[in-house]
Amino acid sequence: MIRLTILLLFTFSFQAMGQQITTEELLPVRGLSIAAPSPDGVDRFVKFIHEELAPRQVNVLILRVDYRYKYKSRPELQGSNPLSKRDVRKLVQACHQHDIRIIPQVNLLGHQSWHSTPSMLLKVYPEFDETPHVELPDEYQWPNDDGLYCKSYCPLHPDVHGVVFDIVDEICDAFQADAFHAGMDEVFYIGDDNCPRCSGKDKASLFAGEVSLIRDHLSKENRELWIWGDRLLDGKTTGLGLWEASENDTYRAIDMIPTDVFICDWHYERPDPTPVYFATKGFRVAVCPYKKVEVGIGHVQNMQYFREVSHPKMRENLQGVIQTVWTGCEQFMNEYYSGDYDPQISESASFKAVFAEMTLNTADK
Repeated sequence: MIRLTILLLFTFSFQAMGQQITTEELLPVRGLSIAAPSPDGVDRFVKFIHEELAPRQVNVLILRVDYRYKYKSRPELQGSNPLSKRDVRKLVQACHQHDIRIIPQVNLLGHQSWHSTPSMLLKVYPEFDETPHVELPDEYQWPNDDGLYCKSYCPLHPDVHGVVFDIVDEICDAFQADAFHAGMDEVFYIGDDNCPRCSGKDKASLFAGEVSLIRDHLSKENRELWIWGDRLLDGKTTGLGLWEASENDTYRAIDMIPTDVFICDWHYERPDPTPVYFATKGFRVAVCPYKKVEVGIGHVQNMQYFREVSHPKMRENLQGVIQTVWTGCEQFMNEYYSGDYDPQISESASFKAVFAEMTLNTADK
């Protein structure tokens, strides 16, 4: 309550002086992260961009593509029901029309399997597996004796980057992107004791090395690297645990990676104030809610407050809010347009509440 009161006082004081506060000034990044649509759903999603994202002043769209694209450089990695170059062009044109920065995502390092299914990368190139001794079960359960959530590729395999950088470059070219999201969240397998290349190596150094390598590759084409921030937080000291933060020592990598990497700091249960930590380390950061409306609103209010009371140099690092959607694109739109969802805990409700809150204190509201 005190935080919101201070924010409102700042807003009132600016308006009283005759200054218009724009949404851009309050939150420079106002984003949505969602799976890319299927080819059959592209036109519907383009309509969503025009009718729902643009009026809400969304200016960043992160699309999780992974292997659902008709890759020419690595056709062996093309997944099922892939997007064509023409499909992508429609999405790009719609975003450009509304000055929405479109950023493709392909999960690198972690998330190379899901439950009992390997990603296309490990399916085609099983030699890249960090933990080949861990077999994917017929029926997946968590927790399990192997600590298996998702597989990782080995960051020190001599051939892995020649493959993944081919698809990174191609997808960035297709989306005409000046930034790329590499995922890199929830990496539980890294520096495994059984890996002939990584065994005995510092996990923080391995993680930092992979981030830096990807960042340096992208920088050759003047592209930014965006990643999720959980592996850079100390799960034990903060109490955030092994999902929203790291309990396998990768958190020390925060002091080893270039500070021009953009951090997407996700917290779904509480509006934890960790964006300030990233900002004090020199990183630009956006906080990322999920489906709890109260948490999403809290994130927006916190970020606005942090920006209002911070020194201008720090304010530049506290960039904004990115709503995350983890169901499929079509499933989300079905829910959104039907109105059949929980008004307090659902992706659609959070999406609407978060973007409504972003413009609550602007002069045009």
